[in-house]
Amino acid sequence: MKVTLLKHTPDPELLCAAAAMTSYKGEGTSRLLAELNLEKARKTLRRVLSSGHVSVTEHASFTFSVEGVSRALTHQLVRHRIASYTQQSQRYVTYDTLDQYVTPPSVLENQKAKQIYDETLTCISAAYQELLKNAVPKEDARFTLPNAAKTNILITMNARELCHFFRLRCCARSQWEIRRIAIEMLKLAKQAAPVIFENAGPSCIEFGYCPEGVLKEPDCNIKEIKRQFREM
Repeated sequence: MKVTLLKHTPDPELLCAAAAMTSYKGEGTSRLLAELNLEKARKTLRRVLSSGHVSVTEHASFTFSVEGVSRALTHQLVRHRIASYTQQSQRYVTYDTLDQYVTPPSVLENQKAKQIYDETLTCISAAYQELLKNAVPKEDARFTLPNAAKTNILITMNARELCHFFRLRCCARSQWEIRRIAIEMLKLAKQAAPVIFENAGPSCIEFGYCPEGVLKEPDCNIKEIKRQFREM
């Protein structure tokens, strides 16, 4: 998979801080923004966000390209409704090799499982190609394709929704593939707006405990998780 931050709102922390100041200053936002420096903006944001006034971060948006992921992932992803998506269409893209499918780590680590998996996908691809040769349109032949089929998707979210997305999808309970892209997206978002996203990550960082109950996995030490995401 490949995750790229393509574009974001220019000077997102300046803009969000100016938005915050608009609610309690007499000047208009245009003047507040013109007179604002990054140091003051970040100080303002830390104070405002720590008080729970996170709506100001809705004014900054971020656009990511996510490539080479499974349809299983994108079916989960588009459940996050406060976002814009453009996805590669299976009406136009042809699937014919194993390289066009995602293989889960649990399958890769098991030789017998990998054999079964590859044989199944090879049969599916062969059937799909035969349907095309028999004049079945791609939009109908695609009904045979599995969740493993690779796809590319463009995602635009505002910063507030991104933080919500990270709370859910950076969690160790999240499905492995969407967790990977969420962590990569968070790394890139932190580079673009470090203060807006400095406390972003799974919900246990905010609550200090897992709201879904205690996990038995060895990577679910909340203190260690908090350290990892703060230092990301």
